[in-house]
Amino acid sequence: MSRELIVATQNKKKLQEIRDILQDLRFHIVSLADFPRIPRIVENGATFRENAIKKAVAAARFYGKLSMGEDSGLCVNALQGAPGVRSARFSGADKNDEKNNRKLLRLLSALTMKDRRAHYACAVALADASGLIGVVEGRCSGRIAYEPAGTSGFGYDPVFMVPRYNKTFGQLGNAIKHTMSHRYRALNKFRRLVEKYIENTAVR
Repeated sequence: MSRELIVATQNKKKLQEIRDILQDLRFHIVSLADFPRIPRIVENGATFRENAIKKAVAAARFYGKLSMGEDSGLCVNALQGAPGVRSARFSGADKNDEKNNRKLLRLLSALTMKDRRAHYACAVALADASGLIGVVEGRCSGRIAYEPAGTSGFGYDPVFMVPRYNKTFGQLGNAIKHTMSHRYRALNKFRRLVEKYIENTAVR
């Protein structure tokens, strides 16, 4: 029987990406949607790392199960790192992906491509009922396109352009994105973190 890993998210698209990237991990990956509602986790950390830890620890303590917390977003050089930890709510209370992208493009409208440098960042934390086990991070550098392109992915994928391909994540699709994205790089490290945890718990 496979072990269970709770991903502390309600975001279905993010959960699917995590499942796709960790498909070889011998765990049954579930989310908060599969359990009674957890008390609200306030994502008020100053960094992706802080928010990832908060999510993992809160879920693990509430359910008493091995849990993952993930936080990620887009950081644009010309905006001093914004939207950063506010990536999902960049356009305000009635935010959605389209409005977030539209606001970002408006703010960068006067900039040439060389000044549109950005990176996606991701932090992933692992915790059990006793507390935090570890946290890892990954990032992927690129530039912000002049206009959205492609329909794959979510979030800022239609405007995040990878110079190597001269295409956005939205155009490249998951087959390529999942070999180089911030989330892929962080989850590769996370996989080793889980394997080490299994080894340590097996000898207790």
